[in-house]
Amino acid sequence: MSNIREIKRRIRAISNIQHVTGAMKMVAASRLRRAQSRVWAARPYAQKTAEVAGRLALSPNAQTLPLVASREVKKTAYVLIVGDKGLAGAYNANLIHLTEDRLVKEGQPAGLVVVGRKGLQYFRRRSVEILKYYVDIGDEPDLSLARELARQLMDIFLSGQVDEVNLIYARFISALRNIPQVERLLPIETPSVEGTETIDYIYEPEPVGVLEAILPRYCEVKVYQALLEAKASELSARMVAMESATKNSAEMIEQLTLSFNKARQAAITTELLEVATGAEALKAQG
Repeated sequence: MSNIREIKRRIRAISNIQHVTGAMKMVAASRLRRAQSRVWAARPYAQKTAEVAGRLALSPNAQTLPLVASREVKKTAYVLIVGDKGLAGAYNANLIHLTEDRLVKEGQPAGLVVVGRKGLQYFRRRSVEILKYYVDIGDEPDLSLARELARQLMDIFLSGQVDEVNLIYARFISALRNIPQVERLLPIETPSVEGTETIDYIYEPEPVGVLEAILPRYCEVKVYQALLEAKASELSARMVAMESATKNSAEMIEQLTLSFNKARQAAITTELLEVATGAEALKAQG
């Protein structure tokens, strides 16, 4: 009987967990729809901004601008964008391991700017220089946060504290797939012109003046897009993880129910045998 009570207790506990994971899956799916819409809406603008900035960076005097000029890389900054919460499968772990791998392979000193509590909790216990950190981002990254982060990154780069700034985040592909990747933010990357048709645009004022004006906006947009992509990827990973947990709970309940029925049947059989044995004993005595 104690075994039966233990199985019933486990079934009840797993059923409660199943209700929680099912609710979390529905919440994540609802938030994912909004996050996905923001990603699709912002991506064309971010791509066009990067294209225009890249073309302007090819102009003859563009290398005079500090945000464009390449220099010897003595120290690199990595901006890691992860979640504030767990229960998202391997989402946070994959990004943290990618960052750790880049830091290990880095041939020169490197610093870390962490966006997300999970990344801060992990790297705070490691011998890694944390330049800045941001936590409690929420499910809807605000443009003001992107502006603040972009301004901090530009200040770090312009002050000479670092010579290169890279973003590490998960690019959102679909509700079932995201790709952890590393993208350079500063200095600005110039597109390859080999094998492509070059168009001679006319800029007013001169290209360097236009580039100098849009570079801060370019950094803000790129950081904002990375935050949106990361949040959509996190929510999709959480939705998939909670769906998997709900299915696993149902399988465990099914297995435990079968074990419960077997144990109950064995207990009933044992009681019937005891009653029959007792009756036969009474007959023998009579």
